[in-house]
Amino acid sequence: MCELLAMSARRPATVTFSLEEFSRHGGLSGPHKDGWGIAFYQDRDARTIRETLPAASSACERFLESEPIRSSLVLSHIRRATQGAVSLENTQPFTRELGGRRHVFAHNGNLDQAGLSRFPLGRFRMLGETDSERAFCVLLARLEELWLGRGEPRHPTREARREIIEHFAFDLRRLGMANFLYTDGEMLFAHGHRRNQDDGTVRPPGLHVLCRRCTDDSGANIDSRGFHLASGRPKEQSIVLSASVPLTDESWQALDEGEILSVVAGELLPDTDTDTEPLAKATPESSRT
Repeated sequence: MCELLAMSARRPATVTFSLEEFSRHGGLSGPHKDGWGIAFYQDRDARTIRETLPAASSACERFLESEPIRSSLVLSHIRRATQGAVSLENTQPFTRELGGRRHVFAHNGNLDQAGLSRFPLGRFRMLGETDSERAFCVLLARLEELWLGRGEPRHPTREARREIIEHFAFDLRRLGMANFLYTDGEMLFAHGHRRNQDDGTVRPPGLHVLCRRCTDDSGANIDSRGFHLASGRPKEQSIVLSASVPLTDESWQALDEGEILSVVAGELLPDTDTDTEPLAKATPESSRT
């Protein structure tokens, strides 16, 4: 299976990891040879690096280890190909512009393409042939009216965005394993479902989460085999990490099947904002607060 990783932080931090070592946390290091990618946000845009090479032979990955990029929002994917050829257009994370900002998506699982084809793509088109990219185009088609309205970019409420994510996640779960990370540059959404576990069974959890809060630099640093996060200067920092499997010997919490997390600037959000009336939900999803 593929591996997912996302970080949302109050203040910019550096995230570096050996992608070859990172994949071993899932006990499946051998198959993770079909490419990798990472997106570092800066305001409304994102620096995105994707390669079809194995991480072990990637000069770009070694450069990022030696010259880390500071960002408050990072999303990464390591691929084991299940649908689509090993090619750049099939390499995640996928990105598109909508409403004057960069949207980024990564998926771990295997979805029924015939079922996905029943959902409209709107104006969005696939470059490759994966179920993951099609799912992203389906999501963007549903988000377009929120972000554009009558053609002019606008800033949708957090509740409206989450409601669409909940409907989308519900539809994906009926088509197969549907763990995904999605961000519009402000909000990060993490949806946990089922995953191929080390014992060969397919079951939850599909994602885990770790929350960190500290008032000095050393408390925000995270070191493990193949993974390092540094918060930078000694200031108050809060960090939320989401990953397919725990990356450190800490109290990572497993997401329940169908659980959706909403994160902004290193803080987990409740299901709805407090400044507007809550919207109806497609299913009784939960959210950690």
